[in-house]
Amino acid sequence: MIERGELGLVDRIRKRAAGWTGPQIVAGIGDDCAVFRPNAREDLVFTTDFLIEDVHFRRDTHSPEDIGHKALARGLSDIAAMGAEPRFALLSLALAPWVDDLWVDRFYTGFLRLARRWKTTLAGGDLSHTDKVACDIVACGAVPRGQALRRDSARVGDAVWVSGALGKPWRTHLRPKPRIDVGLAVRGFATAAMDLTDGLALDLHRLCQASGVSAELDRVPVVRGSTQQQALYGGEDYELLFTAPEGVAAPRGCRRIGSIGDGPVGQVSLGGAALPVRGYDHFRL
Repeated sequence: MIERGELGLVDRIRKRAAGWTGPQIVAGIGDDCAVFRPNAREDLVFTTDFLIEDVHFRRDTHSPEDIGHKALARGLSDIAAMGAEPRFALLSLALAPWVDDLWVDRFYTGFLRLARRWKTTLAGGDLSHTDKVACDIVACGAVPRGQALRRDSARVGDAVWVSGALGKPWRTHLRPKPRIDVGLAVRGFATAAMDLTDGLALDLHRLCQASGVSAELDRVPVVRGSTQQQALYGGEDYELLFTAPEGVAAPRGCRRIGSIGDGPVGQVSLGGAALPVRGYDHFRL
């Protein structure tokens, strides 16, 4: 049970987050809105993502630090997919009756540790209560004007890459690493990109559909102890999927897995056989 009340909790969060405040945050926690002042040479990118108890995490498998880390990592993974640098985040947190002060402190320890790793200011948010813990992260990043990576610009003849092996079991993949380093490294040559959270087959289908192309996979890199089925359809990998002209050298650790073709729009094939459009879908469980 939270003993300090909402005002006390807000004040405690504000003090903990004050250790890193980016110079472009004009107003942060405590006002009705955060004020961010970009320069004229940047495009800002924004994303929002839920993290919900018994959907994205479970109390018996994830520590409070794990949950706080993952709440921010989900937003930063989207920022990475755009080839952007993180700037700030807003966090809305709804607490369940079983949550106590120590749990909240540990949650923010995990959240703020990752925020400081990527110089991301926690600039504000909201607090409420509910039957199960729920988080909503809003993340903002910046990219040089016109250079944001998108899903709709893959070209026929491009190679398809992923930033690492796939098929990580979500119950043991407790603190996913947003691949911001990879996003920044490929921004100069990648033609399209997105993050992999719903399974390779479904996410690559989405990229191909947005770009009006198809894809043929040559191989699927699988993490030790997992399966190709999990890598194709399981989700929760938090790696980057990107396309680039053939012959371009991708960052170390990235794997070339196939190529972009001019077949039926959205079709993804492996070994000549079309894969089903299937992966993690909140509304088809």
